[in-house]
Amino acid sequence: MTSPEQPTRRLPVGRRFDLRATAMFFGLAALGLGLLGLVVRMALGVAERRPAWAVILLLGVVPVLVVGLRRRSGLSAARLARRTTRALEQATATALDALDAERPAEAAAATVEVPRVEAPTAVVPDHDALSPDEFEQAIADLCTRDGCAEVEVVGGAGDLGADVLAVTPDGRRLVVQCKRYGEDHKVGSEELQRFGGTCFTVHEADVAVLVTSSDFTAPAADYAEQCGIVCVDGRRLREWSEGARPGPWDPSR
Repeated sequence: MTSPEQPTRRLPVGRRFDLRATAMFFGLAALGLGLLGLVVRMALGVAERRPAWAVILLLGVVPVLVVGLRRRSGLSAARLARRTTRALEQATATALDALDAERPAEAAAATVEVPRVEAPTAVVPDHDALSPDEFEQAIADLCTRDGCAEVEVVGGAGDLGADVLAVTPDGRRLVVQCKRYGEDHKVGSEELQRFGGTCFTVHEADVAVLVTSSDFTAPAADYAEQCGIVCVDGRRLREWSEGARPGPWDPSR
């Protein structure tokens, strides 16, 4: 009796295993991950100093992206290697070009010398060498320099004690009498009394100032303090001229 033959079952044919392609794939994947770590590390240090380099370093991510797209695009191991090599070459070339472009700019910046600008020196006139009329004009110029408006020199015969009239920066009426005296000639109390009798009643001063190139006697200084007249002696006049002291109408004087 003959036994019936049993049909032989065929095993499904699977996809052929390519050891070389698999090894190359994992090698490129490891290279890509290492390169990615290097790029991130370099980017953290370089981005602060040179933001333009952050863009250049991003080109190093291209090989990693190519490896990631291999499964989707079905690239062969050989083509993948070629594309990765080209991406690395382009990134290197771009980085070298940027470095060459920066070196001349840095060298030029290092050699450029910024010209030093000297602050203008204030010219302080020798008040003792001025004539009485020139002295009055010098006081008027100081008032104009420090922000007074409507500055006018009115000294002369019949001036009734007013040599310079002006309006202070805060809007008060300023009346100034000028005494260009020698060092040994001090302003006395009689001159202060004459000025005090006209500066407020006749000229309607809000601020009355007597300026001299010399000094004041003690009785004159006492009278001025009682009447509210501001006294500017030779020392204070020089400080005012040099800008070390504000105008005599300033409360902080």
